[in-house]
Amino acid sequence: MATALITGASSGIGEAFAQALAQRGFDLVLVARSLEKLEALAESLQIKSGISAWVIQQDLIAKDAVEKIYSFVQEKELTIDLLINNAGFGDYGLFAHSDRQKQLDMIDLNVRSLVEMTHAWLPEMKARGIGDIINVSSIAGFQPMPYLSVYAATKAFVLNFSEAIWSENKDNGIKVLALCPGPTETNFMNVACFPSDLNGPPQKLVTSEEVVEAALQALARGQSNEVTGGLLNKFVVNSPRFLPRPFLVNGIKRIFSES
Repeated sequence: MATALITGASSGIGEAFAQALAQRGFDLVLVARSLEKLEALAESLQIKSGISAWVIQQDLIAKDAVEKIYSFVQEKELTIDLLINNAGFGDYGLFAHSDRQKQLDMIDLNVRSLVEMTHAWLPEMKARGIGDIINVSSIAGFQPMPYLSVYAATKAFVLNFSEAIWSENKDNGIKVLALCPGPTETNFMNVACFPSDLNGPPQKLVTSEEVVEAALQALARGQSNEVTGGLLNKFVVNSPRFLPRPFLVNGIKRIFSES
C-alpha cells in the first residue's frame, strides 16, 4: 500500500488531500500544528477507509522541523510514495507597514521548509525510480502582487522550483507538480487578514475538493503545473506574457487595494 505525507493536513486543501487519498487506499502521514484536529482526522479516515494514518504535530517554521519529521518516518520504517508540501500562509497589506518577523516566517514556511522537505525525500524516490511530489503554489506566483508582495514572491519560487525539478526528474520515474489554485474555499483569506471591501469584481470560490481532484488528475498526466478554478484563472496566469509589466502591476494594485 502506498503512503502519502501531507503538510498542513489539518484543514483546507491539505485535509481534502487526506480525504481523497484515503479513499484511494493510501496510508497517510499527516503533519500540522493542531494535534487535536490531526488526531480526529486520522481516526475518522482509519475508520472510514481502513487505512493507516500517523500524525506529527509540528510547526514547520522551526529550524529542526524537517529533521524531526524525517526521523519519525524512518523510525516507523515508512516509505513515502507521494509527498504533498501544502503548508503555507499569506499576509495582506503594505510591505512597509508589515510585521517583519511574520514576513520572515512566511518565507521559512512557504519556501525553506518546502525545499527542505523535497530534498529529504526526492533522493530516496530517485533511488527507487518512482515517486510523486505535489508542491502547492498559487496563481499569485505568476506575477508580482502589491499588498501580497512576499506571499506572491514565495509562490513564484515554489512554481519555478517545482517546474525545474519536474524537468530534472521526469525521465527518472518521478512526477513533480506545482499546484496553483485560485481563490478557494479555505481559511486563507482570514489568516491573511484580507479586508472585506477589496476593489474588483467578486470571483466564485472553488472547493478544496475540486482543487485536489484537479491536482491528482494533473499529476497522473505528468504535468509540470496545474492552474485550478476555470478559464478566468488560466487567463490571469497567462496575461503577464502580453501586458507591459508596469501596467500589469498597477492593475493588480487597483484590484487589491481597499475601497
